[in-house]
Amino acid sequence: MKRSGTADLPLHYGKVPPWLYERMATLGRSIVEVMLLDYGKDEVLRRLADPFWFQSFGAVLGMDWHSSGITTAVMGALKRAINPDARYLGLYICGGKGKLSMQTPQELLQISDRIGLDGDSLIRSSKLVAKVDNTAIQDGYQLYLHNFIVTDNGNWSVVQQGMHEKDGTARRYHWHSEKIKSFIEEPHVGISGPSQGIILNLTAADACANRAGIMTLVQEDSSKVMQDFAKLVMPSHHDVRASDVDLKRLGAMLYVARESQPSQFEDLL
Repeated sequence: MKRSGTADLPLHYGKVPPWLYERMATLGRSIVEVMLLDYGKDEVLRRLADPFWFQSFGAVLGMDWHSSGITTAVMGALKRAINPDARYLGLYICGGKGKLSMQTPQELLQISDRIGLDGDSLIRSSKLVAKVDNTAIQDGYQLYLHNFIVTDNGNWSVVQQGMHEKDGTARRYHWHSEKIKSFIEEPHVGISGPSQGIILNLTAADACANRAGIMTLVQEDSSKVMQDFAKLVMPSHHDVRASDVDLKRLGAMLYVARESQPSQFEDLL
C-alpha cells in the first residue's frame, strides 16, 4: 500500500532569506515545467499530493529538509513563480499561510470565471478539505496554511498544514481529487505519523453511526438539546467537562445548523 497522507515536522520560526526564496522560485518553476512537458498537468498534481515526493522536492529547492517551513516556503515560491504564467502552464496555485488561506475561495472564483471552470464546486472542495482535517479529524493540529492547486481541466490537489496545540510540531496534509470517492469516509489515501493518543476521526468507516447521530442531533429542537446539555454532569475523571464548553456558542451553532437543514454530513461540515 502506498504510504501517503501526512508528514510531521518540527516547528521552526524565522524567514527564508530573499536570495534563497528567489532561487527556490526559479528552480521550482523549472522543475514544474519539465514535469509538465514530460508527464502532463495531472502528474504534477499527483506528485504535489505525495508527502514523500513533496519533502524531497523542498530539499532539492534548498529548504531545510525537516523544517515545518518547507511547506510555507515551497508553496509560496511556487505560487510566485507559476501564477504569472498560469494560463500558459495550465496550473494555478491559490491560498497560502494565515490570511492568504482565507483568500482561496475568491481566487478560485476569479480563475473559474476566466477559464470556464465550476467555481462553486472547487470552492466547496476547498472548504470541505479544510473542514475534514480541522474538524472531522481532531488530532490536535490547527490548520494555518491551505494551498489549493488546480489545473485548467478542473483537477486539483491540496497541501495544507496545521500546528499542534502542545508539542510544537506541524503536520502537513495532502489531498488529490483523483483519489477522493467521499470527503467524509476514508478520504485520505493514508495517514502516516507518530501517534498522538486517542483522537476523534469522524471520517473513519467505523464512525458512520456517529455521523448519523450528529445529523439527528442537529435536526432536533436546539433549545431542548441545550436544556439537556445544561443538566450534563461530567465524572471527575473525565477530561472534558461542561465548564469547558461555551454554551452560548454551542446553542447558536445548533440553531444555525437546524435552520439550514443540512441533508448530509458534508453540508453540516
